[in-house]
Amino acid sequence: MEEQDKIKKALMKKALGYNADEVIEEYVIDEEGAARLSKKKVTKKHFSPDITAVKVLLERYYKTYEDEVLAMSDEMLLSEKEKLENQLKEVKGGIK
Repeated sequence: MEEQDKIKKALMKKALGYNADEVIEEYVIDEEGAARLSKKKVTKKHFSPDITAVKVLLERYYKTYEDEVLAMSDEMLLSEKEKLENQLKEVKGGIK
């Protein structure tokens, strides 16, 4: 997975909110001097959506329709126009 994909996935997770397990472990030293797990507590924790992550995600990865149109060449605009006209014809043809 590319770094950009990892960043986008992490931003999406933070933007939408997520659940995670929080693990708390307590250790004691036994007679031999080794650490031994004595208690382990696992709790579910909810992280609410983060509006800053939403903003960064939208600004960085999602263009507005206006931005997409401005970036199109004349040929691409004509192709989009034809596609939309055909979709309108299909919709109008289905309505009686």
